[in-house]
Amino acid sequence: MKKKYLYSIIFFLGLYSCSGFLNQEPDLQISIDEQLSTKQGVLEAYAGVYRNVEAILSGNFAGYADALGGNITFTPFGTQKNIIVPQNIENVYNFNANENDLDFEDYYDDWYKVINQVNLILERSVDFSFLIEEELHQLKAELLTIRALAHYQVSLVFAQNYNFTADASHLGIVYVTNTLIAGVDFPARETMAATYILLQKDLEDALLIYNNTQLLGGIEKSYFNSMAAQALYARIALQMNDWQKAQEFSNTVITTSGISLLPKNTYISEWEKPVDAISETILEFAAPTTTEGSVSSSIAASNFSYTNANNYADYVASIALLNLYEPQDIRANMFLEKPLNTNINGVLLPINYNFTKKFQDDAGTLYLRLSEMYLIRAEANARLNNNNLALNDLNIIRERANTAILNNTNTILENIFLERRKELAFEGHLLFDIARYQKDIERSSDCIAIVCNLKYPSNFYILPIPFSSISLNQNIKQNEGY
Repeated sequence: MKKKYLYSIIFFLGLYSCSGFLNQEPDLQISIDEQLSTKQGVLEAYAGVYRNVEAILSGNFAGYADALGGNITFTPFGTQKNIIVPQNIENVYNFNANENDLDFEDYYDDWYKVINQVNLILERSVDFSFLIEEELHQLKAELLTIRALAHYQVSLVFAQNYNFTADASHLGIVYVTNTLIAGVDFPARETMAATYILLQKDLEDALLIYNNTQLLGGIEKSYFNSMAAQALYARIALQMNDWQKAQEFSNTVITTSGISLLPKNTYISEWEKPVDAISETILEFAAPTTTEGSVSSSIAASNFSYTNANNYADYVASIALLNLYEPQDIRANMFLEKPLNTNINGVLLPINYNFTKKFQDDAGTLYLRLSEMYLIRAEANARLNNNNLALNDLNIIRERANTAILNNTNTILENIFLERRKELAFEGHLLFDIARYQKDIERSSDCIAIVCNLKYPSNFYILPIPFSSISLNQNIKQNEGY
């Protein structure tokens, strides 16, 4: 039997821990229809989408932008305690990724599986008579926002930054707004300009119908609402050089969300709290839990945690990042400095490593917080030549960090870049900031890559499209240099 829906099997893998369900229902089309025939089934599917988003963002992507940009270095590994690049980012860290052996093949594939899940639900939503109007609108709004998020995340890693060409006419990504029919649909990559237009449409369509009804139990900030969608729009607009929309949406979030910046006197202790999101969180995807309620996996355990000298994760702060913080900067205290035995010329010596306090214990996967909105508004205003407004926002973040306020705007954009690097470290921004600013990649002396630095522009600021995708679709063009 011809299967209509490409990649649909992952839809169920995201929802059920037991694969027996698929064996009970050999016809995939019937299984999807049955799953989405009740309110409970739709909510299970919708919850599965969120679980899959969290799993992607808390995986090897979590350290990608900071490791390639120079904020992250690595802990000693194995019984020999050598410093090596973790296998899950080895090729990309060395700037020698290739389409046939790509550390991030799953990252690419999994986002398109999420997109297909979203499209399956949206296309069937006309039949969801068991949902009241408010529930249906909220469901559609969240799914449209997730579709935008998924495409945006793909564009960051697999397409050059928006201003790589003057008119953004270079290749963007495949943007999928309907379920794909295997053997029939072979979509091509949009230009980056067209990619942004499609991102805008999804977000703007979503914002028209949000009513902030919470469809699932749990923490409100674990799901998209209109405010989180506008925060996402601000981030995307900034990355796409749409300074006006970046300014407008970040300003709306700052002035109307009711969320306040972390206070200076509790900044460290808020991050040190076990499990609970910090108070300035806009969106944090919840870590998955077992049926007994304990966390089964987390961004911390996978990437950043320190339990003891024999149980720790791969990623720690680089020398370059640590050197950015002035002695009085409270963020210099955002690290757990721990000695770990390290092989130095065949001798094990205790060397200090700095683990971030942002993701310890069973923290969820933080995605949006208010400090970023101030820095987005600052940069957008600076790009729009509203330098005094930009300086005000920059100084709000600097004063909260206990660093001296700045009094002139001569180097305002550079100061904003550095403040983003310090404030948003380990949150997955640095490489994409470097690309947006059209800077060179310069990593410090603790870089252990074959190639540590790159001159902008370079083909290797992004990754190749996986060969498996190109081989299935002759309309997808490979990135230059691969």
